[in-house]
Amino acid sequence: MATKSIMIVGVGGQGTLLASRILGAALVSEGFDVKVSEVHGMSQRGGSVVTYVRYGECVASPIIEKGEADLLLSFEQLEAARWLAYLKTDGKLIVNTQTIDPMTVISGADTYPDGVLDALRAAGADVTAIDALSLAVEAGSAKAVNVVLIGVLASKSEIAKQVWIDALHETVPPKFLEMNLKAFELGWNYEN
Repeated sequence: MATKSIMIVGVGGQGTLLASRILGAALVSEGFDVKVSEVHGMSQRGGSVVTYVRYGECVASPIIEKGEADLLLSFEQLEAARWLAYLKTDGKLIVNTQTIDPMTVISGADTYPDGVLDALRAAGADVTAIDALSLAVEAGSAKAVNVVLIGVLASKSEIAKQVWIDALHETVPPKFLEMNLKAFELGWNYEN
């Protein structure tokens, strides 16, 4: 099979790294060669965080260049816009509708733009937009946004649901497992 590329993007503290570990665990258990690279930016201060995940029969490098991502999983609208150029023309974009003000907005130097989702669609992206924050709260914690989004991604993949559930058991601490399984289920069952 040809190598596939997934980018997970968000803001520091949103759980993008756990999401990449869940994704990696599911792919490895399916026998794929998987390469992951994490770029942290100013993640401790709410800055941009991106993780590259590439998988296939034999993957040489984890780095994804512009126009190469088969799927972009975005935890925040502006991050989707920031990284959209990396998506293939026929790629898929899954985006959380949540907005998080970047430092320029917090400081008053700028305003959060209106119509980000419309702009993503106008740019030709195949967009699945989901209010993952509401579903995470329904699951038991706003911090479960990452697993809701993994559930949406998983539902669009060719990997069996049980493989994803096993990956959650492997990567999520036991005391948070039940909540995260519920978050995954809510994402898996989301209809766009």
